[in-house]
Amino acid sequence: MRLSGTLDAMSSPPIAVPAMTGAARFLAAARREPVDRTPVWFMRQAGRCLAAYRELRETHDILTITRTPELCARVTMMPVEEFGVDAAVLYADIMLPLLGMGVPFSIDPGVGPIIHEPVRDAAAVRALRIVDAEEATPELFEAIRLIRHELDGRTAVLGFAGAPFTVASYLIEGRPTKDFARSKALMYGQPEIWHELMETLTAVTIRYLRAQVAAGVQAVQLFDSWIGALGAAEYEEYVLPYVRRIFEGVAGTVPTIHFGTSTAHLLEQMAGAGSDAMSVDWRLRLDQAWSRIGDLAIQGNLDPTICLAPWPVVEREVGRVLAEAGGRPGHIFNLGHGVLADTPSDTLTRIVEMVHSRTADGS
Repeated sequence: MRLSGTLDAMSSPPIAVPAMTGAARFLAAARREPVDRTPVWFMRQAGRCLAAYRELRETHDILTITRTPELCARVTMMPVEEFGVDAAVLYADIMLPLLGMGVPFSIDPGVGPIIHEPVRDAAAVRALRIVDAEEATPELFEAIRLIRHELDGRTAVLGFAGAPFTVASYLIEGRPTKDFARSKALMYGQPEIWHELMETLTAVTIRYLRAQVAAGVQAVQLFDSWIGALGAAEYEEYVLPYVRRIFEGVAGTVPTIHFGTSTAHLLEQMAGAGSDAMSVDWRLRLDQAWSRIGDLAIQGNLDPTICLAPWPVVEREVGRVLAEAGGRPGHIFNLGHGVLADTPSDTLTRIVEMVHSRTADGS
């Protein structure tokens, strides 16, 4: 039924849509409404591929930028001015809610988040605080208000949060990991502690996203970057109920996007968690992923490493992704993960121009 509906949509005559702002284009696509052009943005678009950002980082560390409203707003808007993207994703970090939870951490540019006192037992979980998001990270919400004012409706403002599993993995492991051994050991061996931790992270995440919406973000993305490390049965039991609760907690406010990587074995379950759109990586063709997630918008799914190749290769692969989308309402062009530091900024500009040069029906 879903695949048949997809084919019917592909064969239907295109709907003429008047010119739209980037914000209107992005938000309409997230709701699977007709658009004039396919919207595009890039995860980690405000980062090391931008010369202005590299210059700023010579004098300011990541947390200082995220916690200084004027600097956060400036970096968030850099890719809007440089690339012409349709969404400005908030320059923040998924660890920021930990500031209000009483968890000391730092961000090592060569490693990632470092938790100074890992959470590995019941006492540590029960010591975690749940406070109002505005109390925990007031600077972030001020930055959102500044960004909304500066963009003045021309580009959508996209907020985000880390999903409970991904944040829990950092809390438990203490730093990035490849095998998630400590996290899985706690999950399997002491499920009561695991569920208590997930309950706490879920409550904090709902408050955090609601506060972002109240401050002015127009859509939110939930990052479960490492969820592909779990099997389908484990995801169903230990994670999915909490993700559902988060999307229920912000339902009816702004469009929501669910992001993960290496999730081909989890797509249907993740699609059932309650988001408006699914972000998929390059490990599965976009049209195949769309046929599996059903009546949701889809985001993706160019391999970030393609952007390091010569332009003819990039052009071919961007065209392939657009062809797989087939001109159906609901496609947000993006990478399958974040922009790599060595990506030429001009390549991203040319991708945006290419995507925008075609009408949303592919012509």
